[in-house]
Amino acid sequence: MFKGRLKKQSIGIDKTLFYLIVTLTVLGLIAVADASAPQALNVFKDKFYFVKQQVVWAVFGFFLLFIASKIKYSFWEKIATITFWGSLVLLVIVLIPGVGSHILGARRWIFLGPISIQPSEIIKFTLALYLAKLGAKGKGLISYLVPIGLTAFLIMLQPDLGTTLVVLAIAIAQIFVSGINYFKFIGIGLLGFLGSLGFALSSSYRRERLLTFLHQSQDPLGRDYHLRQILLALGSGGLLGVGLGSSRQKFLFLPEAATDSIFAIIAEEIGFIGAGVIILLLIVFIFRALRITQKAPDKFSFMLGTGIVVWIASQVVLNIGSMVSLVPLTGVPLPFFSYGGSALSMILASCGILLNISKYTYEHK
Repeated sequence: MFKGRLKKQSIGIDKTLFYLIVTLTVLGLIAVADASAPQALNVFKDKFYFVKQQVVWAVFGFFLLFIASKIKYSFWEKIATITFWGSLVLLVIVLIPGVGSHILGARRWIFLGPISIQPSEIIKFTLALYLAKLGAKGKGLISYLVPIGLTAFLIMLQPDLGTTLVVLAIAIAQIFVSGINYFKFIGIGLLGFLGSLGFALSSSYRRERLLTFLHQSQDPLGRDYHLRQILLALGSGGLLGVGLGSSRQKFLFLPEAATDSIFAIIAEEIGFIGAGVIILLLIVFIFRALRITQKAPDKFSFMLGTGIVVWIASQVVLNIGSMVSLVPLTGVPLPFFSYGGSALSMILASCGILLNISKYTYEHK
């Protein structure tokens, strides 16, 4: 697949992708500052509390992006194994009582003083690295199943179905482009679907979210409350929105207004047209990143780029899909926009790798 390609003259990183990254990150910071203000004022007496933290993580993320854009992508193949298994250890540590923090019924964070780390965000990156390495070495199907199964199992113990779905999407996409027999690929896809369905039904919390999606408006003050508030925000926005900063739902009516539900606040304030522009920017970013991946110089960079793009794209689809009631609420953050330091910094670091790959893209003869 990668034979017979003529190397381009290196003229630096893909500037269009870089400008898109900067634009989306800046818009995300504005959205966090707006959506988080009431909760920050209520809890911390400082309406800029959350956005100040997010700015710090954004600066750190762009530092990682700069470093990753300078390091040749092949370096990541050398450390893929140790980083993946190290991140699996973090997934085990977060489950230990007294070490991993138990918040909202889940163990997803490790607190190191004022810093919180979410290992499930790190594993998305390291799993993509490791599977790309396996593909580059031409490993068989079993070699993929073991790391994927361990990762999904540990994340579901937190429990976190949304992240599990993202991880499975990354894995299935990378297996698909690795050259594995299509019949085996279809079997893996069916196995992943049945496994996810089984996990969803095994927990009362996840089962309620699924039932809320299937039977909406039956319990508006109970299990349907979150979805109802989302739909109220979207409906209030109309075509042009209620105005930037004028959301009503962010005033402690809508749960997770600055994290999982931030798109609902965006749509309420800038309306259908403004929200459509945000979606368009995300789509352009995804297609630009896909273009870079399609021209990747070797199998490792091709598979790694595929994993990163599918990671970001699947989160966009799951988050916005749940906001407009096309899929059940999963708690998946919206890339570049949702509040969360681990998520933002890991996405920016991964974008740095995409920028580095763009330096070495090949054109067909």
